[in-house]
Amino acid sequence: MSKINRVEINEFSFNIDNLGLGQATTGIGNMAYVAGNKLKTVRYSVIIKTDDGLQGEYVTHWGGTLSSIAQSRMLAPLLIGRDPEEREVIYDDLKRDIRAYDHMGNGPLDIALWDLVGKMYNTSVKKLLGGFRKRLPVYASTYHGQLETGGLDSIDAFADYAEQCKEKKFSGFKIHGWNEGDAKKEADNVLNVRSRVGDEMKLMIDPACELRTWNDALYVGRACDEANYFWYEDPYRDAAVSAFGHKRLREKLKTPLLISEHVRGLEQKASFLVNGGCDMIHADPEYDMGITGVMKIAHFCEALGLDVQLHACGPAQRVAMSAIRNTHLYEMALIGPKMPNAVPPVYQCGYSDQPEDLGDDGCVPVPDGLGMGVTYDWDFIERNCTEHYIYE
Repeated sequence: MSKINRVEINEFSFNIDNLGLGQATTGIGNMAYVAGNKLKTVRYSVIIKTDDGLQGEYVTHWGGTLSSIAQSRMLAPLLIGRDPEEREVIYDDLKRDIRAYDHMGNGPLDIALWDLVGKMYNTSVKKLLGGFRKRLPVYASTYHGQLETGGLDSIDAFADYAEQCKEKKFSGFKIHGWNEGDAKKEADNVLNVRSRVGDEMKLMIDPACELRTWNDALYVGRACDEANYFWYEDPYRDAAVSAFGHKRLREKLKTPLLISEHVRGLEQKASFLVNGGCDMIHADPEYDMGITGVMKIAHFCEALGLDVQLHACGPAQRVAMSAIRNTHLYEMALIGPKMPNAVPPVYQCGYSDQPEDLGDDGCVPVPDGLGMGVTYDWDFIERNCTEHYIYE
């Protein structure tokens, strides 16, 4: 029986061309197109080793924040001496240990455990999950609107980019609007994008909790109804955690509400859903305690006859989605005109979440090699390492 005897966490940085910070000093929602700029970005990797020479690996995407790395460091020592196959009880133990925080550090550790056990049995995580999808239809998920010239700086810029994404065979297009929370501007954007791309493309909007009030959310939601949007996500400044407020919003709108990106974990999402807070649940392996957590959430939604949507992009999202019936589109996030996806360039196996690598069928493949099915460039990670933590 394998026992975990070492956990390594490596924080590393890299630069992304043509991105900068717009209206504030940090945050996903503040990235903007800045021609010629190089934005320094930080992510981290997890390596879990066992006493019989096995190794599980994972490199974070959008969930690799300073907050989550601190939590992963808190939790990593609790893995020492554990059997990596006992992911269910490890999930429960880590959930309890970090119950006073937000659980953002759990996910990368759980994903690395899945990678390790896949390698233990000389198979893929996709097969361990019973994955049946080989290719996933993709939607384009934009960077936020910006006030600076360039990128997504106007309603017409969003519509132009939506038309480009339609031509590239994306199955859907999701707007992340402006940070000032101007309800009329957001509603006008909703209607203009629909008028430009026609009726056949799935459209969504995620104001990212920037709308100021419930009435603002209702105003934009009615534009979504008029334009036949596929879903309406995280609209206003309750931070998308008020089941009561969203229940009242659902009573007024026909567009399905996709909520709970910021409601963490199975129990809280289940409570939010059964109390009427949304039509679809959002789940993310990096946010929601790993693949283990995401599959629990997906099966809960399936039991109620409802849908789940996976948030963000990455190998863990792809293998989980391959095994989930009640879901729709893979999110290629975040992208924009001349704006690359700010995911780490760490793959040696051809894996990509950049728009130029979308298949001609509008899909991306599910990795099905050993473990998570991807191979990392550890030389790149080590060259760019800023902090190295070892737990034994």
